[in-house]
Amino acid sequence: MTEKAGAPLIEPWLREILRCPACHAELADADGPTGQPELHCTNTAACGLQYRIDDGVPVLLVDEARKPA
Repeated sequence: MTEKAGAPLIEPWLREILRCPACHAELADADGPTGQPELHCTNTAACGLQYRIDDGVPVLLVDEARKPA
């Protein structure tokens, strides 16, 4: 893992294979409402779920994802 301003980031090779578990679209790096790193589904029209990252580990559980505002 690498870090950016104290926040762990996901390795690029892993980012390439991660997909949204709900719709299988690509995930994009983003910041959550509290400034914590998140992964956002790029299929914003149909899905758009937002997944938190805990200690550098993405929590890709649909039941724990945030819905877009």
